[in-house]
Amino acid sequence: MDNPNGRVVCIVDDDASLRRSLSNLLTSVGFRVRTFESAEAFLESADRDSIGCIVLDVRMAGMTGLELLTHLAATGSRIPVIMLTAHADEEMLRRSLEAGAFAFLEKPVRTPALLDAIRRALAST
Repeated sequence: MDNPNGRVVCIVDDDASLRRSLSNLLTSVGFRVRTFESAEAFLESADRDSIGCIVLDVRMAGMTGLELLTHLAATGSRIPVIMLTAHADEEMLRRSLEAGAFAFLEKPVRTPALLDAIRRALAST
């Protein structure tokens, strides 16, 4: 069991196939997973106490991943956030880390790197 404390890994990405594949991967190694198609859908979810970490796409329609990360930080959230992007650049990396991102990974994300980041994020809370 990869997630003995039972905390949920939330995947927030507007790409349905990526949400599904990440959810399948993480579930297969023992994580509890919830998926959200947008930052707004995530914010509407009620139970934040069970969240262990968030895997968050940088570029989404509506509220962006960086905007959600900034919002969470402004509200005092201590949930570790792992940012994912297919369009990495130094400015986005800098802004994400300054806003409090736990990790910043490029798509297509390598499974070992993602699992390592999630394990470290869950251990940090």
